[in-house]
Amino acid sequence: MVKSGDFGQIIAGCKKGRPECFSQLLEMYSSRCYGYFYRLTGSRDASDDLLSELFVKLVEKIGSFKDGCFESWLFKIASNIFYDHLRDKHKQKKLIAGQTDELGHETEGIKSSDDEQIDNMQIQLGRLDMDTRELIMLRFYSQASFKEIARMRDEPIGTTLSKLHRGLKKLRELME
Repeated sequence: MVKSGDFGQIIAGCKKGRPECFSQLLEMYSSRCYGYFYRLTGSRDASDDLLSELFVKLVEKIGSFKDGCFESWLFKIASNIFYDHLRDKHKQKKLIAGQTDELGHETEGIKSSDDEQIDNMQIQLGRLDMDTRELIMLRFYSQASFKEIARMRDEPIGTTLSKLHRGLKKLRELME
């Protein structure tokens, strides 16, 4: 684990554009961020793409990071990237549906990759609404505190706690 003083040096090095410092951040956060994206998308390819986009954004935006919790800042960017991905996916589906209608064909839907094995937890997470799923991922995959999550989501901490409690209860019910 990196000491807080060492971590401050890594961030300072990143702000100066030192590649070895970005490599250290990548090493420290790539698996947790990948897990976050994978649990939200259920797709290895999409998770890889989103992780790559996250670290490109990190390089672009590291200068805007001020003192505070780096993980909250990083996962806020990850959350924004994920929502951008959802909007793009929605636009693509609408475009495909529109083109299919013009050609007079019926859509059968987009099939997910059959060779990807998805565990029961992933399936049940997929049955939750997107807001609840993201909240659970922020808490358990980004390991953000309730206070940090509430701040990221611009809502009172009580609201965050309540939504998380209801979401976990629903997930438990689905898992049974």
